[in-house]
Amino acid sequence: MILSDRDRLAWLRLIRSENVGPVTFHRLIDRFGTAQAALDALPDLARRGGAKAFAAASEAACVDELTAIARAGAMLIAKGEETYPPLLAHIDDAPPLICVRGEIALLKKRSVGIVGTRNASINGLRLARMFAEGLGEAGFLVASGMARGVDAAAHEGALATGTAAVLAGGVDVIYPKENTTLYDKIVERGVAISEMPVGMVPQARHFPRRNRIISGLSRGVLVVEAAQRSGSLITARFALEQNREVFAVPGSPLDPRAHGANDLIREGAHLVQVADDVVRVLNGLFQSHLNEPPRGQIVGQNSNKPGTLPSDSELQSARDTIVKLLGPTPTTVDELIRQCQMSPAVVSMVLLELELAGRLERHPGNKVSLIGHA
Repeated sequence: MILSDRDRLAWLRLIRSENVGPVTFHRLIDRFGTAQAALDALPDLARRGGAKAFAAASEAACVDELTAIARAGAMLIAKGEETYPPLLAHIDDAPPLICVRGEIALLKKRSVGIVGTRNASINGLRLARMFAEGLGEAGFLVASGMARGVDAAAHEGALATGTAAVLAGGVDVIYPKENTTLYDKIVERGVAISEMPVGMVPQARHFPRRNRIISGLSRGVLVVEAAQRSGSLITARFALEQNREVFAVPGSPLDPRAHGANDLIREGAHLVQVADDVVRVLNGLFQSHLNEPPRGQIVGQNSNKPGTLPSDSELQSARDTIVKLLGPTPTTVDELIRQCQMSPAVVSMVLLELELAGRLERHPGNKVSLIGHA
């Protein structure tokens, strides 16, 4: 279950190629069997989707990235390898590769995410530390996003028992800078995780991607304080889509920082006041051992058989129909299949072509939308 150096390089090239995100990566592997075979197919797929030119990530650039990862004291872990977080592997858009610094063995522990506002109250910070400490003592790894406020307090509360910082930028990039001391402690006693290239400074669009990893790592997500349009609510939404538990600490209706958490409770989230409230729910879920599917040989080895490809004639007749059905409003892939009355294999391949051409955007909940015509 360990990729060869050559396969790891091919995986890195594939996920770093233009318009290839995690979902597309997995679809390509399903279709072509290996990352190298998918790389070879990318230019033709993009051309059929309407792109005038396409170039996969270069081997030289990815070799340089692997060198930079080693220089940063980090490790690149592939989905399917023994040290990859077990629950994270089960989400639809699981990162094919994650970069990790620190105590990698912690990723095997049961995890709980704790998130909340950056502009936390004194009581919110105290609660975040209290919950993190209690959950850590109960045997859980506490995951958060290393932002200021609730995130930082949660990491601090769990330093003694184990905490995972999921970063929006490179695993070696500290953001915000005020958390430099905290980051150093996490790398020494906990673990830092990122799917981004080392050295990458986080941008606004990276934070939702980080949030879906926090929830994906975790069996449940706890929201301590959150305004109604808080990024923490994005994490809670991801948790629901990933079939995780959502917990929220109630707050005063007079405090805008409590409105998001109170809304979650109104919508069915578990109301919790102490760490034991979370532990009781999660221990009930874990009375039956959560098994991973039986493991065969890892994708990327020669024994992998690619999926059956639709014929050119099938694809040719499908492209116009599918493009006409799509628009700027996201629609589920299942609904698209029902409307066009074509096989899932044909629809999946056409969507791959459109995405590689930069014409398709994927959204949470297995939804897609058309960006524009090439």
